[in-house]
Amino acid sequence: AHLAKVAVDPETGEVRVLDYVAAQDVGRAINPAEVEGQIHGGVVQGIGWALFEGMTYDESGQLLTATLMDYALPLSLDVPPITPLLVEVPSGLGPFGARGVGEPPVVPVAAAIANAIKDAVGVRLTQLPMTPERVLSALNEKQARQDDASEEKTG
Repeated sequence: AHLAKVAVDPETGEVRVLDYVAAQDVGRAINPAEVEGQIHGGVVQGIGWALFEGMTYDESGQLLTATLMDYALPLSLDVPPITPLLVEVPSGLGPFGARGVGEPPVVPVAAAIANAIKDAVGVRLTQLPMTPERVLSALNEKQARQDDASEEKTG
């Protein structure tokens, strides 16, 4: 289970993750500090996928984001406090009951952030990354629908 708290700027569409909680079944946490570090890293990678990382192409199919000069990654200032909650249910398959812990926390991050955006400003984003342009476009579409509905009531 993952929970994200976000702030959305309705003027620019910028999303900032303010706080994050990740509960994960880690099997037996042989080295709890290392397991927490793996969860931190997975969440940060997920934040990158959710808000920053995207391959952009021009009209002729040329990749425009081929280098780290063009491909956005989260910076340290983009990483919120992350609270990992270790749920220990020993695995019968892993050594000493351990489970893999590095990859699982990446997967739910985008959905948690998208749900937090929906809760904050009432728009559902379904395309990654959820860039300020996409957030602003969704907010403008929501406003246009509200304006149309208002005109129908008065008109």
